[in-house]
Amino acid sequence: MDFGDVSLVALRVFREVAERGTLTAAAAALGYTQSAVSRQIASLERVARTPVLERRPGGVRLTTAGTVVLRRAIAVLDEIDAAGRELAGLPADAGTVRLGWFPSAGAVLVPRAVAELRRTHPAVTVLTREGTTPVLVRALRAGTVDLAVLGSAPPFRPPDAETPALHRETLAERTLRLAVPTGHPLAGAGPVDVADLRGQRWIAGPSAGEDTLMGVWPGLDERPEIAHTARDWLAKLSLVAAGCGLTTLPASLAEAVPPGVRVLEVRGGPSERRRVVLARLPGPLSEPAALLAEALRHAAAE
Repeated sequence: MDFGDVSLVALRVFREVAERGTLTAAAAALGYTQSAVSRQIASLERVARTPVLERRPGGVRLTTAGTVVLRRAIAVLDEIDAAGRELAGLPADAGTVRLGWFPSAGAVLVPRAVAELRRTHPAVTVLTREGTTPVLVRALRAGTVDLAVLGSAPPFRPPDAETPALHRETLAERTLRLAVPTGHPLAGAGPVDVADLRGQRWIAGPSAGEDTLMGVWPGLDERPEIAHTARDWLAKLSLVAAGCGLTTLPASLAEAVPPGVRVLEVRGGPSERRRVVLARLPGPLSEPAALLAEALRHAAAE
């Protein structure tokens, strides 16, 4: 394949599709029509002489050839962007690292790590973005983030089945906790028994793949009553503080709960644990990425 025959627009569109997972989402992000995105992908496939995307219900997946093309496209686009910055007299991006993180990591872990890095290496610029696990994994593979902080629940499977497998490092593993209003009958002095969670009203995240009913204690032997749905963890905890129901949260968020919320352990039933995982593509890290990874390790250990 000769990249000289491919437009930069087609490469940028392809990278966006790889990250977003659908032609429709890529078109919306770029401000294009879906047909325009389809034409750019078709032009890329004509030059490559092979499909780069596998069309599936609900989205697309990179083919083996598409993975190769994406890796090369990222390198080309990064060089073009670097040349543009140099010609514009802007500083090089050598000191920049891009971090993706799942929602609850933005409450304590990410701010703490970024603050540490600003103190120790002020020349390093950290750019961050929040996202779900599928979005962040696609962003890693598309080269639009360098590191991703992901949440993982038992049985702790890899976040995708693509190759090469992502390098994953567990930053922390802690028990799941229960958040209740301070005036709730369960807000006593000790742990809550899992049997006492039957018949409770829950505040959960909207159903979305592996995040289905996040906020309900796992494994309840009844159909839970979902009183409120909210994706944002602070919104869920604020609803708890208002006495609207119960929700779950990682132990790492206990220090960030608002007034009116009591955080409790739950005993009985299977041990519910959650991991915070640092994921990246295999291979050597840039110096800024390595520095941020170390700051994340320190922050998770506190």
